[in-house]
Order: sequence, then structure tokens, then C-alpha cells
Amino acid sequence: MEDIIYITGHKNPDTDSICSAISYAELKKRLGYTNAKAIRLGSVSKETQFALDHFNVKAPDLMESMKAQIADLNFGPREAVLPVDTIKKAWELIKESDSKTLSVVDEDGKLIGIASQSTITSSYMDIWDNAAIQKSNTKMASIIETLSAKPVYLIDDGQELKGKILVSAMLPDSAEPFVEEGDIVICGDRLDTQEMIIKNKAALMIVTGNLPVSKEIVEKAKAASCSIISTPYDTFTASRLVPLSVPVGYVMSTEKLISFRLDDTIEDVKEVMLDTRFRSYPVLDSDNKVVGNISRYHLIAPNKKKLILIDHNEKGQSVNGREDAEILEIIDHHRIADVMTTNPILYRCEPVGCTATIVTNMYYENGLEPTKEIAGLLCSAIISDTLLFKSPTSTPADKAAVEKLAAIAGIDPVKYAKEMFKAGSSLAGKSAEDIFNQDFKEFRLGDLKLGVSQISTMDVEGLNPVKPDLIKLMQDKAKNENFHLLVLMLTDILEGGSELVVIGERKDLAEKAFDVNIPGDTVYVPGMMSRKKQVIPPLTAASL
Repeated sequence: MEDIIYITGHKNPDTDSICSAISYAELKKRLGYTNAKAIRLGSVSKETQFALDHFNVKAPDLMESMKAQIADLNFGPREAVLPVDTIKKAWELIKESDSKTLSVVDEDGKLIGIASQSTITSSYMDIWDNAAIQKSNTKMASIIETLSAKPVYLIDDGQELKGKILVSAMLPDSAEPFVEEGDIVICGDRLDTQEMIIKNKAALMIVTGNLPVSKEIVEKAKAASCSIISTPYDTFTASRLVPLSVPVGYVMSTEKLISFRLDDTIEDVKEVMLDTRFRSYPVLDSDNKVVGNISRYHLIAPNKKKLILIDHNEKGQSVNGREDAEILEIIDHHRIADVMTTNPILYRCEPVGCTATIVTNMYYENGLEPTKEIAGLLCSAIISDTLLFKSPTSTPADKAAVEKLAAIAGIDPVKYAKEMFKAGSSLAGKSAEDIFNQDFKEFRLGDLKLGVSQISTMDVEGLNPVKPDLIKLMQDKAKNENFHLLVLMLTDILEGGSELVVIGERKDLAEKAFDVNIPGDTVYVPGMMSRKKQVIPPLTAASL
């Protein structure tokens, strides 16, 4: 497994969450961590997409869970055969690998069947009859391979043999009634027996013990279209081995095949294994090609995904399956909430307006300067989070970072901010659900479950038509997901205040926290710009 270090912001990512993840992943790579990879936990907002497009940077891949998957395991190598391969070859591969199960694949490596030790043994017993070759359309080349034989005379090594298998151990006159046209006959070096076999038009004569075949017999075989091969094995051994030349495709299991994919979770795999109890199972990639085998012992100690959290630390805001991952670092500028790790980690949390400010400082602390593209993304994140320093969360450190980054990125911060905010504040074509979830965060205050969404716009009045739908959505969410309080901040970038939509049984908490009366569902609070500094701390204090 490639030991990737995943770097991610929070769910419903904003510009800081995505741009800081990209920028920090680039920093880690420049410091030698070539396996660092930025990911995102949700869709990209219009504002963030504007920044990405402006600096020609691709959005991170979407990854919604950190649960351990088969791809995280050091599973077994691919043990596979083609359907035309012989049972003997499959059996030898099973013994060599001790895998007990082989995947049967087509020419493209895609799974078409299973050949296990038990099915091969069972099938071998079932096909122990003299018509096995005929039933399975076994080719001449397979018999030659299985018997380690040498061709004496062959009509065609790709010839399909249709007759039954016989051992001519009687006198020729006694054996002759049993030999029919197209048969496969095992014999020794008796000339009269060989002549009888050819006379009766057998398709193949197998001479045992590496005994010589006379030129006269070869010429008669040519005239009668009877192939001759010579095997080093004795007659008894040869007769036992011939059925093993049957192709695997004849005995493989093709129904109710159980296989797993690289992105299947270990949790799901365990449940299937408990119900089926096979020794091993094929592992398929996204193209249905077999890439390996997995057994129960592979699940004992799965490798955990490596994870770095950016711009958050609360479990409710983080990636699903975070508990299955190993958190290596947290880079954040919010309150410390319910984070818990099994090992000591790098935890860097600073009271600045934006995580990107911290990431910027980490570049310079390591003697590195961000590229033009990275500087542009970091600058975009800081401008977004601080609302171009109008937010009370902004600090001198944020302003100093923007000054340096804007020079590298080649932008005028004020002009660029207006263009980015304009692109991001457009609500055209957005549903109430899209608007609410654009920047939604969940919080836990003791036993209280709260959620706060913030929409920063230059056109608050443009939200009026969709406001009833937003209120209905929030009412349903509070009821169905057991939120005690939901707050939607409609932040006016130009006026520097927020209209709050407040829903939930603990509306009194908001009234106490913000020192306002909320007769209906909405109230305007002048100067309120920051969820982190002006909403969560007062709510926390009011809940005590």
C-alpha cells in the first residue's frame, strides 16, 4: 500500500479549508513528503472555484471517508490462471503459493471464475472417467504439457481431442473391440498393439516410459492421421495424469462468486467473510481486474490512513471514519474541541483570522517561499476568512501575510477581493439546501448539539425569495437530526453586519448570547461578521 498522507479541511469546505489544504500539501512535498495529498470533503463553492481558476489550480479529489479499505491492506499477491490452463498447472500453483484458491481470469485479467483446492479435488474425482477429455474439449498441447511429453508425430498441437481415454494393457485382439476412432490410447512399445491402435484410427497414441517409436509406426500413423507423443511416465502414472490436462475452465466455479474491490471497507469485508468462510477471496480494481487475494489474517492489523486536519479539529466537522485513521497533525485557528489522538501529534493552533496565515508562516519558517499559484491561494483564503480584514477575527499577522503573498501572486488585494466576493456571493441557480450547506459547521456545547451556517454576500436582499425555503429546511433539519439550535448568518460584506435566522428549541440561548429579542425567526445584528469570534464564544458562554 502506498502510505499516502491525506490533508483535508472540514466538511462543507470554504475557501480557507480547500486552499490551505492544497498549500500545506505542497509544503509537505517540498519538505520531502512526496506522498502528501490534499483532499476535500464536499463540493467547491463559487468563491473557491474563482480562486482556483484564477491561479490555474485543480480542486482536490473528493474523499468522504477515512474508513480502512482493502487498498490499505498488505493483501496477498495475485494468484490466477487462464481458463485454458490445465488442472495440473492450477494444482501446482496452489501448492507453491499455499493460497488454496486461484482466480480464473480472461486475457484482460478480469475475473471469470474461481478454482480452489477443494473444487479441483472434487472435480478431479468427478471427471475420473474415460470421457473426461471429450467433455472438456482438451487440446493436444495441454496433454503434452501435463505428461511432460515429446511429440513424435503431431497433426496439430491445437487439435481438440474428442475420444475417450484407454489403456491398452491386453493382447491386441482383446483390446481391439474397445478402441474406436478418435480415442486417446496409452500403450507401451509392443508393435502389434501400436499397429492395432493406428488401424482403429485413434486420434492420439501415448507411448509411456520414453520408449522409442519405430519409423514404420510413425509412417502408418501419418497415413491414419494419428498423433503420437512419448512421455517419461509409466503407464499407471500417465493414466492418472491425463485427466489433469483438462482445462481449468471446465471445473471452475462461475456462480455466486464472492470478490472484493480495493475501495471496499474492512468493516464490510469482515461481515461477508463471517457469512461465507472461504479461505481467500479475489481483490478487484476499478476495471474488474484481479490484483490480489485477501484472507482473514490480512484483516488482523489493517494499516490506518494517515491524516492531517486543516482549519478544524471538531469531530462533527471532520471526515467520516476519522476514528479509523491516524491523525498526524492539526493546523487550525479555531477553539480546541473534542479532538483525541492515540499518539502525540503536531498541533498548531493560533488566534489568527485564517489557517492560511499559519500555513504561510510555516513556509517561511522552513526557509521556503510559496510559488505564485500557492501564494495566490493562500492570499485568497485569508481575504475570504477575514472579509478583507473587516472581520473582528483579522489580526496584524493576517495583513502581513496578505502583503507578502499578494506581491508574489501579482494581485491587488482590494481589487481581487471585490472580484472574488462578487463571484462567491452570486446565489443564482442555488437551492435552499445548497445555500445552507455551503459553509455549515456542527458544534457540541456539552449536551447541546448546535449548527451554524454562514453566507457572506454583497446582495443580502437577493436571499429574500428563498428565505422561506431556508427556514423550512432548518426546521426539518433541527427535528430530523436532533439539533437544539440552528443559526444561519446572512452576512452583508458591504454593510458589515449579519441577519440571523434562528431555529430550534433553544432559541433562548441565541437571545441570551447576542443580547437580542427574536420574536420570529430572524434578527439583524450590526457588526456581526465572524462565526468563530462573535457567534460560538457567546453561545458557549450562554450555555454554561
